Amino acid sequence: MSLGEIREAARGLAGVAVHTQLMHVPALSDHAGVPVYLKLENQQPTGAFKLRGAWTFVRRLPPDARARGVVTYSSGNHGQAVAFAARRVGARAVVVMPETAPQLKVERVRQWGGEVQFAGTTSEDRCAKAMALADTEGLTVIPPYDHPDIVAGQGTVGLEIVEDLPDVAHVAVPVGGGGLAAGVTTAVTALRPGVRITAVEPEGAANLSAALAAGRPVRLERTASIADGLLPLSVGTVTFNHLKGRVDAVVVSDSTIAEATVWLHTEQGVLAEPSGAATTAALRAGVFAPGGPTVLVVSGGNVDPSTVMALADR
Repeated sequence: MSLGEIREAARGLAGVAVHTQLMHVPALSDHAGVPVYLKLENQQPTGAFKLRGAWTFVRRLPPDARARGVVTYSSGNHGQAVAFAARRVGARAVVVMPETAPQLKVERVRQWGGEVQFAGTTSEDRCAKAMALADTEGLTVIPPYDHPDIVAGQGTVGLEIVEDLPDVAHVAVPVGGGGLAAGVTTAVTALRPGVRITAVEPEGAANLSAALAAGRPVRLERTASIADGLLPLSVGTVTFNHLKGRVDAVVVSDSTIAEATVWLHTEQGVLAEPSGAATTAALRAGVFAPGGPTVLVVSGGNVDPSTVMALADR
């Protein structure tokens, strides 16, 4: 997956996804000693960056595959994006979600026209059911992260960062399966080779840290975090190949993520789900030291404000 493919994805997203705001945050800049900006992917129509990859995949499907319909497995944001993209082209979309999925995300998948089914609590549970549905109903599987089209779509976040902040020196991006991190890393380092990329993951789901240590994707026995969008048991194979040797991985605690989620909402007016607040959490906790103008990717905001405020009690 190349810079040219990411640029093609960007052209295909015109009129579908939003070129999201790069918001300067003086409080974070003062804290870090360098200019700090938030890349607000919570401004997308479906509330998260996932729309970029899902639309790119659906747009590139042959007409006969669109006619049969698609299926995916998702904790929520990717499912919403697939449902949105499928409805836009008149295709059926089935979304397999965990039994523990936040009700808000389930409702929003349905609002976009997705048919929701449930399977277990892990990404492997959901994947197995999605594959079975694909076999029995002739649906095309849209993976949540480990596919070149998905990575290319997510990489358009990186194009926008460099376009809006040409002197960017450091980008921090949350990582679960690695699609967003891989796309951003590919785009940003191709355009600005000296930029440092930091991938942020929860302590209870540090699959990229394990993969980088082993030199290959490693399957964790279990993952757990309030950041429900960052819980795959393993980083993807496609995504890892774009990340190895090009990123640093850091981990943050759930308490730090909760604090950052509340701070973003109450102090900055930014509604971020815990997964989207992970990068802010890492900076505020001093987990990494920025080296020049820094962008923190806020990957999504699909969370009820009352849920955010309840985190303050933690």
